[in-house]
Amino acid sequence: MKKLYVFLVFLVAAGAFAQEDAWVYFKDKPSASYYLNAPLEMLTQRALDRRANQNIALDSKDVPIESDYVNQVKASLGIQVKAQSKWLNALHIRGSAADINALKSKSFVDIIDFANKALNQANKLVKQSKTKVASKTKDAKISFAYGTSQNQIEMLKGTVLHQQNFTGSGKIIAVLDGGFPGVNTVLPFARLRNNNQILGGYNYVGRDPNFFTGDTHGSYVLSTMGGYKEGELVGTAPDASYYLFITEDGANENPIEESLWVEAAEEADRLGVDIINTSLGYFDFDNSAYNHTYSQMNGNTTFISRGADIAFSRGMIVVTSAGNSGGSSEPHIAAPADAFNVISVGAVTATKLKASFSSIGPSFDNRVKPEVMAQGAASVLSDEKGNIITANGTSFSSPILAGMIACLWQALPNKTNREIRDLVIQSADRFNSPTPQYGYGIPNFSTAKTLNVVGFDSPFFGIYPNPVTDIVRVSFPESVSTGSVIFYSLRGEKVFEKQLNEAEETFSLQSLTKGLYIYQIQSDAFVKTGRIIKQ
Repeated sequence: MKKLYVFLVFLVAAGAFAQEDAWVYFKDKPSASYYLNAPLEMLTQRALDRRANQNIALDSKDVPIESDYVNQVKASLGIQVKAQSKWLNALHIRGSAADINALKSKSFVDIIDFANKALNQANKLVKQSKTKVASKTKDAKISFAYGTSQNQIEMLKGTVLHQQNFTGSGKIIAVLDGGFPGVNTVLPFARLRNNNQILGGYNYVGRDPNFFTGDTHGSYVLSTMGGYKEGELVGTAPDASYYLFITEDGANENPIEESLWVEAAEEADRLGVDIINTSLGYFDFDNSAYNHTYSQMNGNTTFISRGADIAFSRGMIVVTSAGNSGGSSEPHIAAPADAFNVISVGAVTATKLKASFSSIGPSFDNRVKPEVMAQGAASVLSDEKGNIITANGTSFSSPILAGMIACLWQALPNKTNREIRDLVIQSADRFNSPTPQYGYGIPNFSTAKTLNVVGFDSPFFGIYPNPVTDIVRVSFPESVSTGSVIFYSLRGEKVFEKQLNEAEETFSLQSLTKGLYIYQIQSDAFVKTGRIIKQ
């Protein structure tokens, strides 16, 4: 009996002190004025130039987290600080629920958001799968011996850009992935090494500078952009430069990986990176209490998706895999593919048919996802030993496309990130008739280079933000002079109507009670419907 009593006490104690993951958000940044007046304390000159070229002003998101706040949290009983984000003014922490909740007593703490959603009943904030998965250009016309990799580039008409000497030179791509073994030794990466195109990196999982380690997935991904083996493999951006960041822990699936991703994206921003590729997606975790749901794939719930959108707001382009769950019971995209401004990429076969594994859209709030498609079935790449192999996954369709974006941006250096994103989407073969399976289709980078941007972006034909607490923005084409938006309850009752006289209008939904509504934006030229959550 005594032994049983001791065992029961142990169980109670273990439950009481179980470790939870959470984000603690701070109210302010007291040092903002200092940093905004000393921008080189926050960003490199290349990052500042990228902002200036796109007329993007510095703001409080660029300011580091207040160090005194971080130190006070670190000194708190039972709290481990695992990651931090200046963009979201938050720390990713671990500890018992009681110790984490004790942080609410600190005057600078705004909100605590547990990864276990059942623990958030008293908090205000909503929350968040692994879909595992530069040298100078010569004046002469470039003609690569692509070998079997030609199809995945030719499908996007990328060979046309290459032949015009647009091979990614001058552009920097950050690869956020699980590891990069072999990149420092094997032949298909020798061209990158010899031309000093690997600019650096960091292992955020191990918290050390060795990034030529970890899961081989990142090596595979990098090879589709920067790999080169004459007659066998040419990446889509062989002359771009690269930063390599390990944010994915191949041994575990925990929300910390989302926070590490945001940390790495912030470092990419600081360094002046142009494009981020992330062939990762998050939906399910080792602890099922942390799992996401399809309803959270709305662009502004998960930590990583919110970070991805901030990355775009800093002037970078974020390209992400749509996911490999197309044949599962939950076939929809995973975070951060749901983010408003990322380019999420689905997979097609060599003959342009949708790959069965490729995750589908739309986002939960009914936006077109994935945006575009590229070859992800039997993609040609290098493994960590230097062998040229084929592999399946949106993990590879994403970087194949990201590399071509670097080439396009090299060709059109005065375009903003939004304009480049728009051109890629507008060039796709299903732009006028997108579907949840193909999105807008397969881009044509030859025509993208010559298109005129017509203002297509994520708020086009849409309502934002979603979910919304009060003020909502409705956007529709500038070519349409008037229209209306109507909100219906789930029972089909009209509960709100607003006439629209501008291409973009904002108004209040304060009169609506909390819940899920159906909206319909309409004019003589079009009708769009979707779902919106009023919080």
